Amino acid sequence: MDHDFKADIDAIEAIAAVPTILAVVSQVTGLGFSAVARVTGDRWVCLAVNDQVGLGLGAGGELKVETTICHEVHQAREAVVIDHVAQDACYADHHTPAMYGFQSYISMPIFLADGSFFGTLCALDPEPAKLKNSGVIGMFRLFADLIGVHLDAARRVATAEANLLDAKAAAELQEQFMAVLGHDLRNPLAAIAAGTRLLARMPLDEKAKSLIAMMETSTIRMSSLIEDVIDLARSRLGGGMSFAPSMEPLEPLLKQVVDEMRATHPQRRIEAEFAITKPVFADRQRIARLLSNLLGNAISYSAAETPVFVRAQTYGSFSLSVINRGPAIPAATLDKLFMPYVRGQDTGNQQGLGLGLFIVSQIASAHGGTIDVTSTDDETRFTFQMPLLIDAPSAS
Repeated sequence: MDHDFKADIDAIEAIAAVPTILAVVSQVTGLGFSAVARVTGDRWVCLAVNDQVGLGLGAGGELKVETTICHEVHQAREAVVIDHVAQDACYADHHTPAMYGFQSYISMPIFLADGSFFGTLCALDPEPAKLKNSGVIGMFRLFADLIGVHLDAARRVATAEANLLDAKAAAELQEQFMAVLGHDLRNPLAAIAAGTRLLARMPLDEKAKSLIAMMETSTIRMSSLIEDVIDLARSRLGGGMSFAPSMEPLEPLLKQVVDEMRATHPQRRIEAEFAITKPVFADRQRIARLLSNLLGNAISYSAAETPVFVRAQTYGSFSLSVINRGPAIPAATLDKLFMPYVRGQDTGNQQGLGLGLFIVSQIASAHGGTIDVTSTDDETRFTFQMPLLIDAPSAS
C-alpha cells in the first residue's frame, strides 16, 4: 500500500489488541462503526476499522478532516460524546451528522507520552445510543490511553534499535526499554485488566462475553511477554534474574498453571501427573513461569489434535517434564534452542518474541539445575532437573 500514513497504519496493525478493542466498543455501546483514526490539522485517515453500517472505510481510507467531528476533537483536545444528534443542543444542526447520517457518536483523543495529539478512537451509529455515562466514557478513555502507550513504546523501541551503535549505547537503551516496559506498559495493562473485569460484570450478550474473555486472555499473554523481555534485559545488563526460593508446596501452583493453560487453550488436551512427595526448595513463581513457557512452547509446536503431557516427581531430584507429539526439532535448531529470539520451524500458530525457552534456561540455571531436550519423530520432551535441596542462605 502506497500511503503517506503507512507508518501509522503499520503501527496500529502491530497492536494485536486493536481489533478486539474495536469489536468490544461496538458490542458494549451498540454503535455499528468504530475506528482508530490519525487526525492532523488537515488530514483524517482511518488506521483500523470495525464497520458494520457500511460506510465503506478501510485502513488508509480518508475523509476531509473539516467534515469530521474528530477535527473539533483535535482542536479542543477533548472528547465529544453525543447520545442523540437530533436532541443535542450543540450538534442538532451540525453539518457532519447530516453528511454521514449518524445520530449517536463518541470520539476520544489519543495522546502520546510527550502530550502530542495522535488521533482518535471514535464510533458512531445511525440510531441514538446511551453514551454519556461514566462506564462508556471511561472504557473509551482506557482504550485510547492503551493505544497511545503501545504507539509510544513502539516508537521508543524503534529509536533504540536505530541507535544501537556500541556496547555503551546498547546498555543505556536496554535500560530505557526496561523502563518503558516496567512502567509505561505494566501500569496501563493493569488498568485494562481491571477495566475488562468491570465490563465482564455488565449485562452483555454471548458474543460480547466471548470478546471480554478474549481480552482477559490477551492481557495474561501480554503480561507474560512483558516479563520475558524484562528478564532478558536484566540478564543482558548483568543484574541477573530475581530469585526468592522457599519450601512452600510447589504442586498447587503447578496445577494452577496447567488449569490456566487449559482455560486459555480449551481445544487442547493437557494431561498432568504429579508425584511431588518431598519438599522442593525453589522459587515457586519462577518454576511456575518455567512450566508455563514450556507448555506454551509445546502447544505452539504440536498438532492441535495431539495431547500435551506434564510430569513432575521427586525421585532423587526434582524433575519436571513437558512432552508433546510432533515433528522432530532439526539438529541445527537444537543447538541454539535456548538462545534469545530463536524459534523452531514455523507452524503458523506460535506467538511471542522467541524468548520463552531462553527464560526457561535462566530459571533452570538460577536454581542450580539443568534443562534438556530430546526430540524424535515420536515426541519432543523438555526436562528440567534440580537438586531437592539447595543450600538456603544462613541466618545471620
